[in-house]
Amino acid sequence: TNSNRIRKLRTPGGQLSIQYVKKKTKGPQTPSGDHGKIHGVPRLNKQAYSNKHMAKNKKSVSRSYGGVLSGGAVRERIVRAFLVEEQKIVKKVLKLQAAKK
Repeated sequence: TNSNRIRKLRTPGGQLSIQYVKKKTKGPQTPSGDHGKIHGVPRLNKQAYSNKHMAKNKKSVSRSYGGVLSGGAVRERIVRAFLVEEQKIVKKVLKLQAAKK
């Protein structure tokens, strides 16, 4: 069955034996709407992410919002902030032009 996957393994003595393979988890996801996976963080079960089992630098990525948001989500936030600022500038310019007339 799906939960009983096996892998054939040759022992140092030359015998063939089997190894039960655990299921892969979904891994860390982004909380935002795009539901992207966070690249660079391993897909392990929840217990393996504790400080006892995994170092802090293995749980994050070296960028802003490293282990929290995916690269696409960070890019989306940056673009949205830029466009909002641009919109404010355009409004201000239009207001000045209207005042001159």
